[in-house]
Amino acid sequence: MNKRTFIKLSSALMTAPLLSPLSGWANGDKLRNWAGNLEYSSEKLDLGKNIQQVQEIVKKYPRLKVLGTRHCFNDIADTKDQFITVVGAEEQMDLDTKNKTVTVNGGLKYGQLAPYLHEKGFALHNLASLPHISVAGACATATHGSGEKNGNLATAVSAMEIVTADGEVLKLSREKDGEKFNAAVVHLGALGVVTKVTLDVQPTFMMGQYVYENLPLSQLKAHFDEIESSGDSVSLFTNWATDDITEVWVKFKAGQGQPSGTKEFFGAKLATKNLHPIPELSAENCTEQMGVPGPWYERMPHFKMGFTPSSGKELQTEYFVPRRNAVDAILAISKMGSQISPHLFTSEVRTIAADNLWLSPCYKQDSVAIHFTWKQDWPAVSKLLPVIEKELAPFNPRPHWGKLFTVSPGLLEKRYEKLPEFRELAAQMDPKGKFRNGFLNLNVFAN
Repeated sequence: MNKRTFIKLSSALMTAPLLSPLSGWANGDKLRNWAGNLEYSSEKLDLGKNIQQVQEIVKKYPRLKVLGTRHCFNDIADTKDQFITVVGAEEQMDLDTKNKTVTVNGGLKYGQLAPYLHEKGFALHNLASLPHISVAGACATATHGSGEKNGNLATAVSAMEIVTADGEVLKLSREKDGEKFNAAVVHLGALGVVTKVTLDVQPTFMMGQYVYENLPLSQLKAHFDEIESSGDSVSLFTNWATDDITEVWVKFKAGQGQPSGTKEFFGAKLATKNLHPIPELSAENCTEQMGVPGPWYERMPHFKMGFTPSSGKELQTEYFVPRRNAVDAILAISKMGSQISPHLFTSEVRTIAADNLWLSPCYKQDSVAIHFTWKQDWPAVSKLLPVIEKELAPFNPRPHWGKLFTVSPGLLEKRYEKLPEFRELAAQMDPKGKFRNGFLNLNVFAN
């Protein structure tokens, strides 16, 4: 098997998270996102290895988009002109033990950062379900994990360094820049190239997780708050085909009154082996379960670094609703089970704490996220999304910026109340629209 054939097969098998963003491009293949559903509109990609190179690249091109670890399912990062990436840049991890922060280069992946922090005696407050994503990219789109008291990953950002449209370096911090900082953290790629991110850290800890099977929906309806508060992070998985939640993943900090692994949990039964969120798939790629303690970064994600996460060849959608509407929203979706389940691998329900970041789906509201991992059948999914959005409309759902949705720009304007002010900031930082593209022009700058 030659190298070119191997890369094509790797793409088909969805091992894209393990490849450099330059790999497919450098070998003459079309540049795609990691799931393979999106072919980017340009193959022109420059790597900024350090701040000086990033500045030179930004100054060189009139139109530019930043490409990260390619985990977005829509064209939020696409361009017909020129890409820049900082994934693969010179690695930086500067730990400040006194102030409990770590400063990293924007393209660093959480799977690279987490073991380093643990070794030094520190941890992040939360991680997403997979560690393959870059720090800057995850924060730019408000990517999240789970936990009633846990904000999304961007809430850990205390400072950031951005190369703006004129090639100058802008430094912002939570302490000094107030609302401008809150506006810039979740920036959707519209403000510049993030070259450094400073994150809050805390003392390291061990975690375990138990998985329970077949939680009756009636129990979820009656005990939602108790179920969600049963661990530091709780995920509910179902394909909506039955009246049961197929799997409940309860993650807990070891030694802090953790669950005992009782055989029954609100009518659900304790799993007797490791499970995958998609029951038909092997749990080999998943983090250790059965209550076995391990470092925080080996339990918070659902999937191991170095393995294909989730299904791989898939589509994703996610909607955030206010926590107070969680049960009603879940029941609304469950009524659509017969329509949804034939096209679905699995659906995940998680809780996320409120924050002050302008374009975060959790801005000013504790939220519940209803996530859909679809089979890669866009014609079918494209017909389902408007129906799902209609069912959720009474709860004013905010879509995940990096996933598939059909919510109109007018509704986005109403649901993301800081959009007008964000547009003003973007006009100041990027007056000629160097970092804009079709997605941003439609969904953010339409007015």
